[in-house]
Amino acid sequence: MTRPKYQTRTVRLVGEIQRETAHAMLRNVPLDPDRPLELILREEVKGRRLDQQAGLWAGPLTDIAEQVWVDGRQFTAEIWAQHFKQEFLPDVNHTELAELVKNPETYRKWAMTPRGDRVLVGSTKDLTERGHSRYRLQIEAWASNQGVELHAAPAREYA
Repeated sequence: MTRPKYQTRTVRLVGEIQRETAHAMLRNVPLDPDRPLELILREEVKGRRLDQQAGLWAGPLTDIAEQVWVDGRQFTAEIWAQHFKQEFLPDVNHTELAELVKNPETYRKWAMTPRGDRVLVGSTKDLTERGHSRYRLQIEAWASNQGVELHAAPAREYA
């Protein structure tokens, strides 16, 4: 039996309607002894919080943009954010990927263009709360090694 690739589906079980939807999906999944599907039930994985992301911009990224010079030049917080995603987002072979990203089955950090160029497609939106905390710690450690004086972002800026 040759079947097309099965698209990952997620149902958040918060009420009876979702339970019935999950039952219907399960009754209709293809059975394939050569390429069996896998059913996983787990606690919902929480993505990074908006206050985590806003705090990153109002805190370390702003401090780095204001204090770091590279070859006589300063860069914007946006450029630093792109740089740090390339450096610190987890790669797909990371040993703790399941704890760092919301959906390890579909997460990708890199993709290839038709010309064969590698481009960053990963996003901090893909990170769990734990993944984002680790990501921020990596940025802060890098900043400390550069002598950046980090300031706590005022709560009103990102609450």
